[in-house]
Amino acid sequence: MIREIWHSYRRLPLWVQLWVAVILVPINAASLTFVAHPSGVWVAAMAVGAMLLNGAIMLAERGFSKLMALPHVAIWTPMLGLVAWLLAQDIAPAYRGYLLILLVIDTVSLVLDVLDTRKWLSGDREVA
Repeated sequence: MIREIWHSYRRLPLWVQLWVAVILVPINAASLTFVAHPSGVWVAAMAVGAMLLNGAIMLAERGFSKLMALPHVAIWTPMLGLVAWLLAQDIAPAYRGYLLILLVIDTVSLVLDVLDTRKWLSGDREVA
């Protein structure tokens, strides 16, 4: 099963593979380093939680599909509202810098995820 998921990942366009491996997963996983900051546990739970749900989807579908966009839309949308609210607060500079990066990266991801969610809901259920 792991081999099938790996091959599915490798069939994605190169830019998507790089986006996921080099930018998206690391920036969201980095939320775990800020759990001691205001609402840091909530940010980490939502940032990492959406990725964990995607792990379950990958296992169930034995690969990558547009269904993986749905947890991002459902969980990261309110998370980014929380991040925007936190940025208006008096928070540590390192945390502020991280949240700004998270906001930008996950907003870009959400634009792509909304498009993929619409495609999945319209019947595009293919696994890469």
